[in-house]
Amino acid sequence: MMTTSSRVGLEALLEALGVAAPVPDFAQSDILNRPIDIYRSYLADTASKALGCEGTLAYEAVQSANIKDNSDLTLILPKLKWRSDKPKELAQEAFIKVTSIPCIDDRLYQYGRCRLPDDQSIPISSRKVVVELSSPNLAREFSSNHLRSTVLGTQVANVYESAGWDVVRMNYLGDWGKDVGLLGVGWREFGSETSFQEDPMTHLCDIFEKTSEMFAPEKDASRKARDDGRNTAEIEGQGVFLERDLFFKRLEDGEPEEVGFWKRARDAAITYYMREYDRLRVKFDEYSGESQVSSESIAEVESTLKEKGIYEESDGSWIIDYSKHGPKSLGVSVLRGRTGSTSYLLRDIAAVLDRNEKHAFDKMLYVVSAEQDVHLQKVFQALRYMGKDKLVAKLEHVSFGKVQGLSEQLGETHLLGDILDRSVKVARDVLEQDYTDYPEIDNVDNSAEVLAFSALIGGLCGSAKRTSSFTFNSKTTVSFDGETGPNLQLCYAKLCTKIKKSDSEEAVLSNVDYTYLQEDPWTEVIRIMAQYPDVTEAAYKSHEPSMVMTYLFHLNEEVSSCLEDDDEDDETGNGEPGEEPPEAILAQTVLFKCARQVLQNGMNILGMAPMLS
Repeated sequence: MMTTSSRVGLEALLEALGVAAPVPDFAQSDILNRPIDIYRSYLADTASKALGCEGTLAYEAVQSANIKDNSDLTLILPKLKWRSDKPKELAQEAFIKVTSIPCIDDRLYQYGRCRLPDDQSIPISSRKVVVELSSPNLAREFSSNHLRSTVLGTQVANVYESAGWDVVRMNYLGDWGKDVGLLGVGWREFGSETSFQEDPMTHLCDIFEKTSEMFAPEKDASRKARDDGRNTAEIEGQGVFLERDLFFKRLEDGEPEEVGFWKRARDAAITYYMREYDRLRVKFDEYSGESQVSSESIAEVESTLKEKGIYEESDGSWIIDYSKHGPKSLGVSVLRGRTGSTSYLLRDIAAVLDRNEKHAFDKMLYVVSAEQDVHLQKVFQALRYMGKDKLVAKLEHVSFGKVQGLSEQLGETHLLGDILDRSVKVARDVLEQDYTDYPEIDNVDNSAEVLAFSALIGGLCGSAKRTSSFTFNSKTTVSFDGETGPNLQLCYAKLCTKIKKSDSEEAVLSNVDYTYLQEDPWTEVIRIMAQYPDVTEAAYKSHEPSMVMTYLFHLNEEVSSCLEDDDEDDETGNGEPGEEPPEAILAQTVLFKCARQVLQNGMNILGMAPMLS
């Protein structure tokens, strides 16, 4: 029976703890899902009565404190339009303590799942969000941008799912365009059926690299001509340029040979990536791609832009001159080239129409690098030219900064599997060196992969905002010390070991004597656990998974203090182990269970698989 799942049950529990009921009622509060709102309600009610101000005003003045501070809530007196020479005394008097343990015990995996009344016009249970993430190219290396998009995009999707949204996780593959044409040219020059059968993705990447080297002089010549103001038609009408463009044009025209090659390459890529994503616990609801954009939507984009006077012909190509129609900073972009083939930009504009038709989404998030900012601005602006302002209002670029140093530290990388394999090797080396220092870690073989991927996730998410750029340090991220993914795993493993050692059938909420949890560090852990729903809400509103990561690092620090103090109590006293009474051990075990649950809930949002001890 979930004691705190109803207002009646919650208030009965509060009365049993000596807290006056009923809980003061405020429209903004959600005491059944956010335990810290209980604090807010009592504090706002006390402030309202003491200061003679409106209750709603008082509630809005009660705000969350910084989680690194030693306080839970802050009463912002200026918001009350009231002055006092003793604000601290007022806040101390108003603050009512109540434990978060029953809320966690009742909700377990549901604890921290925010239910936000931020748009009453759409029932949250029926809201749908499409999250585009990862999106590797068909035969090019899996870059640090792709990896960070995979990690952050998964986390953003998990946060939305936690808030009750219907989430569509979409992998929009770079499986069309002139790069595919270049790959086709390379296959004819360097392709080997035997090598493709043995390792298709590695072989395709090798072909693309060799063909790109062969193509580089022509690209440089074209770029120089463009910079000099000369027409590039002659340079781009011969050599690899011509072969590439003709291959892609034949592909768009549905020629059997080109389509057959493309389909084999695409199928091989999806099979490969599904296997490697599964290692990272990353799942997709849809493997889409540039190739899947419908000809009907492309035709709609072109015809509408022509009708609006936006689409114009220039030197055999069809373009949008953003500088003419605004904003000027976006310049001029080609939507259809001289050979008649579609551009990346045209396909991305049309893809929005396809997705809206298929999913009828309420929001669509592009979790891609800040380097794509100008491109997405062009997509959004083209849709505005088409009169799709309401659709554009549903689109958002969730950008992130650049990660440097990944390939240098993990060795030369080509594909996702290469990055994961080398990460596991680094983690295995650390475990083999320090294995005896961490008896909670199961064994090297079973733990290396979990720790490696936790290190990657911790390093790519970290405690910095997603828009920050930074240098990846594999030695630091795989450490068991400091703010790292492996340190969170170690804390989880220690909690499992402690609970298994201390657990009994009596370690249930109804048997807890809270007097044994009323001193630090126990009260500090209880206080921090109560903040978790606020943290997930803030992460949802800001698209900042790093807020959850930072919170878990803080919880980890305080839980580790409890574990250390508890171990010291077992080994001190009058020379006898287990000095604490059974009631204290029982209460602490229940607290450890709740802390483990909160840690696991947060790790699940971050995409980390908790390592069982």
